[in-house]
Amino acid sequence: MNRQSTPRDMVQAGSPAATHPGYMPGFGNDFETEALPGALPQGMNSPQKCNYGLYGEQLSGTAFTAPSHQNERTWCYRIRPSVKHSGRYRKIDLPYWKSAPCVDPDVISLGQYRWDPVPMTDAPLTWLTGMRTMTTAGDVNTQTGMASHVYLVTESMTDAYFYSADSELLVVPQQGRLRFATELGLIDLAPREIAILPRGLLYRVEVLEGPARGFVCENYGQKFELPGRGPIGANCMANRRDFKTPVAAFEDREVPSTVTVKWCGQFHRTEIGQSPLDVVAWHGNYAPCKYDLGNYCPVGAVLFDHPDPSIFTVLTAHSGAPGTANIDFVLFRERWLVAENTFRPPWYHKNIMSELMGNIHGQYDAKPQGFVPGGMSLHNMMLPHGPDRAAFEGASNAALGPEKLDDTMSFMFETRFPQHLTDFAASEAPLQDDYIDCWDGLEKKFDGTPGEK
Repeated sequence: MNRQSTPRDMVQAGSPAATHPGYMPGFGNDFETEALPGALPQGMNSPQKCNYGLYGEQLSGTAFTAPSHQNERTWCYRIRPSVKHSGRYRKIDLPYWKSAPCVDPDVISLGQYRWDPVPMTDAPLTWLTGMRTMTTAGDVNTQTGMASHVYLVTESMTDAYFYSADSELLVVPQQGRLRFATELGLIDLAPREIAILPRGLLYRVEVLEGPARGFVCENYGQKFELPGRGPIGANCMANRRDFKTPVAAFEDREVPSTVTVKWCGQFHRTEIGQSPLDVVAWHGNYAPCKYDLGNYCPVGAVLFDHPDPSIFTVLTAHSGAPGTANIDFVLFRERWLVAENTFRPPWYHKNIMSELMGNIHGQYDAKPQGFVPGGMSLHNMMLPHGPDRAAFEGASNAALGPEKLDDTMSFMFETRFPQHLTDFAASEAPLQDDYIDCWDGLEKKFDGTPGEK
């Protein structure tokens, strides 16, 4: 295959014809890619001797005995086995990155909360030191639940690498552009895109355009997959072909480096003498990917009433309870509103699920004021919430012609578990102390007589 020059002298595979340069299309596909011709064994996984003197190594994303339609693994052909990228670990402290269970008895999580954007800073912050945990749920040790984070990144990781043994990471940029140089290839990520970084995948994060800010959902449980469409059928929502997985890319660099591992909520670091991004070829279905949220095709009511917000699910991570997610990633993007005689914004409700929202771009229809790009809100399990007075009055009295809801893109990390605020979320992040007051203006309209009020 053709070689392409990339930053930091990574040798990258040529892209297959008719696809986005540097990527292969499809979600959950079985891919194969090589950065040097003949590096990928054919017809077998573990030859006695690999070409180029490479080592064969399997990265398993599921148990060996998982059902075949769920089994995930990737065979890597690398310059050194990854055990050579490991050594004597020493524990380090990343005080702002927390894992569940993380319940501070002095922090109250019972309530409706909203935050302004966590402000950017001139301080040198990398992907690791700039991570700020907002909420945790479940238990990282039993691989259930999640954590939500805001990242602030002002500088690239230099000869420094990271992987999480705890979790898969869903990255949602809001400002700036990042490059994830991973063992399996390069992912460039911008606002209105997302990336999925599998558990156990090693990578380095570089700033392409900074400063960078965004959101991360750390998934401790079963990995993200596309939701079942049910009666919707084969099309719409997120389509498999729109997910992009990187082609193989590697570096052969002898330079002192560090590898940081997140394991059972703790961080450990080891020193090595080379870049660990040395996978020359690989094949399998356990790999990182990116997705352009502009390709999400929403569906909804075309006559009356308002469907549940689950109709906007992009990705879901199952729990042990059928139909109840460990995490749902839900997208509220621009769309047409056409329902007749219908209150069109999200209605008032209490939910057994806990809902953490973030604003990527524009204005959210249920909260015209106060929920700005970069901001977040939390409505925990079984706590009531819904439109503020301005949104309610506007939607209740609007002329209901077809209306394009434009200039908007927000998302929700929804989980079956209660989300506990971290001390950072409660005391350092810019919490809007008056958020609960947005419902003060709602007035009693009932007077015992029939008819609309």
